[in-house]
Amino acid sequence: MLVSLSFFNARDKLKFVFLEVAPIGTLVLGLTCLLDRFMYGTWVLVPLNFLKFNFLSSGGDYYGTHKWHWYFTQGFTVMVFSHIPFCIAGIIYSKQWKFTGLLAWVLGFYSILGHKEFRFVLPVLPIALIFSGYSLAMIEDPSVSSPPHKEKEFSKKHNKYPPKMTAAILFLLATNIPMALYMSLVHQRGPEDVMNHLAKEAFQGKVKSILFLTPCHATPYYSMLHRNLPMQFLDCTPSEEKGVLDESDRFMTDPVSFMSKFANNSSFPSHIVLFESEEQKLRSSLISFDYREEKRFFNAHFKVDRDLQASVVVYVRIIYSLI
Repeated sequence: MLVSLSFFNARDKLKFVFLEVAPIGTLVLGLTCLLDRFMYGTWVLVPLNFLKFNFLSSGGDYYGTHKWHWYFTQGFTVMVFSHIPFCIAGIIYSKQWKFTGLLAWVLGFYSILGHKEFRFVLPVLPIALIFSGYSLAMIEDPSVSSPPHKEKEFSKKHNKYPPKMTAAILFLLATNIPMALYMSLVHQRGPEDVMNHLAKEAFQGKVKSILFLTPCHATPYYSMLHRNLPMQFLDCTPSEEKGVLDESDRFMTDPVSFMSKFANNSSFPSHIVLFESEEQKLRSSLISFDYREEKRFFNAHFKVDRDLQASVVVYVRIIYSLI
């Protein structure tokens, strides 16, 4: 993206391609291939596999899909949040249409994919914030967009923040600080709290094994446990056959039936971790297997449908310990 923008801005395009793009691109691609060869044990071109899986075969749709306008109406707007009016103003007043086009192109390109995530468009977030900063600079000093001789003249007379700048700063602080604190310290804190608890229990020798009956990759897992204990979570590896549910989906579809089959084919773990919605369905089964509730952990104030947001299913985590 940035290479394309630099290419159009370059005076000598051939020199730019052969003296900058080609050497740097070859070096980076070569080091990437060598690193992947070392890690996988065979020659693998990861960017090509990513292109095939996400763009050519729509493999990402396996993990959920969103409407085509999701980045414009929900995803990217949430990321920019209260900076949106300042970002729009910065785009209009700066007239940097190339960067605006780059921003729109990225959002539009990823909107083609059915599977959408915040992280996909994270690289263009700084561009939006630059536009926001430009509009704030104009509020503080309108001469930002004026010729240099007028800028000097205005700067001498302007030493304090104007009322509009003060209001803008207070608005951004009032909207961003509470949200940052809530999202960082309160919302979806369950995965960390449950692993902190299990880590303390494991340190005291009270944990022998753990089964996570949650969507796959729902907790920090070993990164917070720091103990060599057997742990297992539901597999969510995509199937090459359409319509075949993975282990995680089978559990979410019918937790009771899945638990019965699991009990017949596997040994019981000392601890089971699951969300409240599944716990309500499995409570009698867990009690029949001699489990009891050990502790609950807050996760979120609102329940979110799994089809809409796979990373949040319920708001409380529950741990059951074997008696």
